[in-house]
Amino acid sequence: MPTFTRKVPEGDDRERLTCADCGYVAYENPKVVVGSVVTAADGRILLCRRAIQPRQGYWTLPAGYLEMNETVEEGARREAWEEACARIALDGVLAVYSVARLGQVQVIFRGHLAEPDFAAGPESLEVGLFAWEDIPWDSIAFPTVIWALQAWRETGTAPAPARLNPASDQRGVHHLPLEGAL
Repeated sequence: MPTFTRKVPEGDDRERLTCADCGYVAYENPKVVVGSVVTAADGRILLCRRAIQPRQGYWTLPAGYLEMNETVEEGARREAWEEACARIALDGVLAVYSVARLGQVQVIFRGHLAEPDFAAGPESLEVGLFAWEDIPWDSIAFPTVIWALQAWRETGTAPAPARLNPASDQRGVHHLPLEGAL
């Protein structure tokens, strides 16, 4: 079994896992998360209450890790199906967030229910549609969910450039709770 050590390979500028025997570099790259702010015809937002860790019992958007051999759009639609048994249509990219502390890049779409039916999938305790004023803000799972909901609220259904991390958290390093997030 080869032995890997952390060192700066020749011609590089940062430490990498490198095989001590052959010099192979095992690059570690961020994971891509895909999801969407999904709305019903009446404007309410679809949220999922997590049945799994991390943040079990907290509310989130239908989102998760992108799988190999799928596009970000396919991944966002798949996550909505897995978590909320919802068929959705995507209306464009809402936001792209960098969460450096977790090694994640999150691509969040604006979408709507393509069919009215939805139900809790295996990763959700329950799912529901929420008017803006009824969103359970004290029970939101992750800062990026708050960011995405705020971006959706500020842009509505109008085509707009994708949002990036807020200036107060450009590298995605702040943990919950976020003071003054709402």
